[in-house]
Amino acid sequence: MTQIRGFIGATRRPGELGIHSLNGFNLVVPDMLLAEKFYGEFGLDLQARGNRIDVHTHGHSHRWGTIIEGPRKRLSHLSFGVFEDDFPRFKEKLSQLGVTLLDPPKGYESNGLWFHNPDGLLMELRVAEKSSPNQKWSFAMSSAPVGTQGAPNRSQAPRISPRRLAHILIFTADVPASIAFYERVLGLRLSDRSGDGIAFMHGIHGSDHHLIALAKAQGPGLHHLSWDVGSIDDIGLGAMHMADKGYSAGWGLGRHVLGSNYFHYIRDPWGSYSEYSADIDYIPVNCDWRAEDNPAHDSFYLWGPVPPADFAVNHELVG
Repeated sequence: MTQIRGFIGATRRPGELGIHSLNGFNLVVPDMLLAEKFYGEFGLDLQARGNRIDVHTHGHSHRWGTIIEGPRKRLSHLSFGVFEDDFPRFKEKLSQLGVTLLDPPKGYESNGLWFHNPDGLLMELRVAEKSSPNQKWSFAMSSAPVGTQGAPNRSQAPRISPRRLAHILIFTADVPASIAFYERVLGLRLSDRSGDGIAFMHGIHGSDHHLIALAKAQGPGLHHLSWDVGSIDDIGLGAMHMADKGYSAGWGLGRHVLGSNYFHYIRDPWGSYSEYSADIDYIPVNCDWRAEDNPAHDSFYLWGPVPPADFAVNHELVG
């Protein structure tokens, strides 16, 4: 008997040109051992490859990022994935827009298209499998039946492993100019913004509410990497484990307004953050999301503790 399967919707917008995923990041840090300890305790699968660490999530083959050693901490480049048949169209589009193509960084073998964004951050467009989700990922909210213990003893609490890279928030000197760049060059769309201070952008082929966010600062840098987990309990367990290991600085538990995700941010040794995130809004491929301009006091977070005073500081410029 033939098994009846659920309907699977389209996974791309026909005829429209846009990247489909945030393919990965490259982070430079001054101390690889510190990075390995922090991200390993965070629950990521770190795989040494020569002089770099490849960042995976456990049970997922995709490489979400790389970490290399350098004189100071900085986000060195971002990579975005495109469909194979769109690659020639992107190459032609970049030429028409007058975008200067560059050679790949030393040590990186790539047939992708390399160029700078308005802040001078290096970017790559490359043919890659779609890693942005094609539907909203599962989120668990469960309650134990009467007469049973719902929570395990603390000694039996599981280690939390993020499921995937959800999004990245980077700093920019000019949020409106960056919005225009990502719309024009990458085909992203604005999800929501708060004046000229922050903006959130999604992919047209189905993605979370944002796969990249932009926050105003004096120059480029990394604010946070967001990692998807499956429940509020996972967020709490991850945050408690990190605190037990000495990484108690951060912000959470709370819930955002724009994106709606539950969150807890853990500060890394260099002033950026890694976020445990759950249940973010999803924008399917056939949805024309209506972007709103929201006042900051009404759209930052729905509930949670007051954020640290330096939460929005770009430490790549300060350090």
